[in-house]
Amino acid sequence: MVERNAGVPEDRRIEFRIGVHVGDVVEESDGDLMGDGVNIAARLEGVAQPGAICLSEDAYRQVKARLDLRVSDLGATALKNISEPVRVYSLLVGATAEAKPAKPSDVKFASMPAPSGSPDKPSIAVLPFANMSGDVEQEYFADGISEDIITALSKLPQLFVIARNSAFTFKGKNVHIPEVGKSLGVRYVLEGSVRKSGGRVRITAQLIDASTGGHLWAERFDRELTDIFAVQDDVTTRIVSALALNLSSGDRQNIAMEHSDNQEAYDCFLRGRELFFRTTKDSNREAGNMLRRAIELDPRYAPAHALLGATQVIDYVNGWAASPTQALENAEKDARQAVQLNERHPYALWALALISLWARRYDEALGQVEKAIAFNPNFADGHIARGFILHYVGRSEEALKCFELAVALEPYFPDIWLQFHAQALYQLGRYAEAVGLLKRRILRNPDTDASRALLAASYGQMGLIDEAREAWRELMRVNPGYSVEQRRKVLPFKNPDDFERFVEGLRKAGLPN
Repeated sequence: MVERNAGVPEDRRIEFRIGVHVGDVVEESDGDLMGDGVNIAARLEGVAQPGAICLSEDAYRQVKARLDLRVSDLGATALKNISEPVRVYSLLVGATAEAKPAKPSDVKFASMPAPSGSPDKPSIAVLPFANMSGDVEQEYFADGISEDIITALSKLPQLFVIARNSAFTFKGKNVHIPEVGKSLGVRYVLEGSVRKSGGRVRITAQLIDASTGGHLWAERFDRELTDIFAVQDDVTTRIVSALALNLSSGDRQNIAMEHSDNQEAYDCFLRGRELFFRTTKDSNREAGNMLRRAIELDPRYAPAHALLGATQVIDYVNGWAASPTQALENAEKDARQAVQLNERHPYALWALALISLWARRYDEALGQVEKAIAFNPNFADGHIARGFILHYVGRSEEALKCFELAVALEPYFPDIWLQFHAQALYQLGRYAEAVGLLKRRILRNPDTDASRALLAASYGQMGLIDEAREAWRELMRVNPGYSVEQRRKVLPFKNPDDFERFVEGLRKAGLPN
């Protein structure tokens, strides 16, 4: 969190207090944990400073000889509802982050608008709408309503909009809106519900100021299912009005929902999109099937073409396609068809950008992803893709800024983003920082081979030979067939010397290269 908070305004940081104790824990029949082991740890958390870890004397005794900890002895401390004082040791992790509010002028992005949580830009998260239909099979429909609203709002440069994946971490939970606001770093939260029955749908929505808990606007819509796009347009229009945003006629046109006149095609698209976001091999294949069906029903439905192109890029990148070359060709065909139907669709441009990168058409790749961000400044995947491309063309310093913007929009980001960030840091010779991110990724994804390989190279560059060889042993355990030569052929570095810097780190540690 210290790393995440660096450069983040104070009101958008996440800071933890942690209490650690060793003691008896009793598990109740309902799963609750009781006893001094829990109670003392909870009280230690309460006395910790933001960003600090407080250990009881019992816990400190267990670790002091094993870890190089710089602690402050707080002495015997009276803890609420604990009969006797507990000696407490405090460990502050890292240095306090300095608040550096992001400003569009601070980021040199080829004249693209930069997302910012600054006070002059309202920030909002759209939580997944609750499915009130009494049928779990209708979850995809309720999720689709939320995602369409996020997509529409994300097109407005006047707003800072949290990305779908982070907002959806609250799905199915009883949420406390002020806590959601703090967790995601936003001022406003939209929540709602969907009840679909036969040919009718009821949607409720309410916009809440997370700083006060006050409702700015709430409404219920009872409509025919065929009017679903009009309802979504109504919701986004009411949000814009409640936030007193000044929109141009072009802005209003951009946020209008792109719809299909074929209700079954839209339904197939929603099911396909829900499967796409699961990001597994099987779900990606099923998503492709659903999206192809949507296109059969409505050949001019741009979102279906765009997302089908994206699924095929994912197949190619992850090695899931039986014929990678064919997957890339099909992806380009569908993405270009989507752009022909709608030149502004973010995932169509995103897919084209990655296709162009893997085809080593670097200028095209940058041009396409920059268009995607220009049309949709809150497109977190677009910012990540731009950073990814910049890294491979040898502009890693600029790539880091893209990653920072993406993480602001997607606080609960996928673990692969840590790998991208670490690659850029490694290329800049910031090996210790790369090591920190790679360790975090390995914790989140224990089966990663790429992060262990880069970790070994980073240690090699730092002269930590034993650590490098241990990382390599772990790499061989998770993927005995890992090949440096195969990575040399596949990874799309514009300058081959950039890949050789990775090989250099392995060579310094005496590892196979």
